[in-house]
Amino acid sequence: MGISNLKKDRERGFFDGQFLIAMPGMADGNFARAVVYMCAHSAAGAMGFIINRPQPVTFSDVLLHLDLADRNDLIMLPEKARDFPIQCGGPVESGRGFVLHSDDYLSDSSIPVTDDISLTATLDIVRAISDGRGPRRATMLLGYAGWGPGQLENEISSNGWLNCTGTEDLIFDRVLEGKYERALALMGINPAMLSAEAGHA
Repeated sequence: MGISNLKKDRERGFFDGQFLIAMPGMADGNFARAVVYMCAHSAAGAMGFIINRPQPVTFSDVLLHLDLADRNDLIMLPEKARDFPIQCGGPVESGRGFVLHSDDYLSDSSIPVTDDISLTATLDIVRAISDGRGPRRATMLLGYAGWGPGQLENEISSNGWLNCTGTEDLIFDRVLEGKYERALALMGINPAMLSAEAGHA
């Protein structure tokens, strides 16, 4: 599923708002020890964002790349904007930015994922963040994770993923190290208990 399939008025799928937590035997290196926040799931496929992968890009780099600021403008950035987190969201469209954020910021292009979390992938939110008018909690992700029809269901039935309800605190936790273990802890699971061959918890 691509980002273009996301619509404001869509029906929410079973995995919308859930975390997918990669099992130790995950064969795809893109998803080893990944925690994925799911934004859409339907018969057409699924999409979400890895929330525990660093990205060696700063918000200032993004503003310069998009010609939304020059180097002189960066001096005037609010501290919250200078420190704004950028992460690697997944292997699909890795040059494109998406912002997951709290529901206190909404634009015409914002798409609700749950009652509390929205997704915006347009320049208006980048401008708002750079001006200090952005959402209370947010993170930018470059790229996303996508699955074709039935692909995610097959991976889950093959013991590739665990799933649990996503939490805002973990989505926006800037400490990426140990986020995998913290996600498992939401399910009461110690990583040492898992093996590639284990059944579903």
